[in-house]
Amino acid sequence: MSQPFTYTPARDPLPDHEQKQAALSYLNEAWAEARHEGVDGDCLAQASLFAAFAELVGTYGEDAVAKFVEGLPVRVRNGEFSVALAKQ
Repeated sequence: MSQPFTYTPARDPLPDHEQKQAALSYLNEAWAEARHEGVDGDCLAQASLFAAFAELVGTYGEDAVAKFVEGLPVRVRNGEFSVALAKQ
């Protein structure tokens, strides 16, 4: 009879801002690898959004996520998701 797998972190959890930085780093690496393998950026973006929203819905529920996304148009228009290129 096999024992069920239990995840045990190797260390104390990182503070929230450090977890977000680490998560973004992992996602950037996965994104770069997928692009290197020929996956289109638009397909990656749509799949990433689907996975992100599915995770949020699973955690917070559909109503909470729907309320959250209502604020996205203003945030997009305000440039929160734009990557400014440095001019030399």
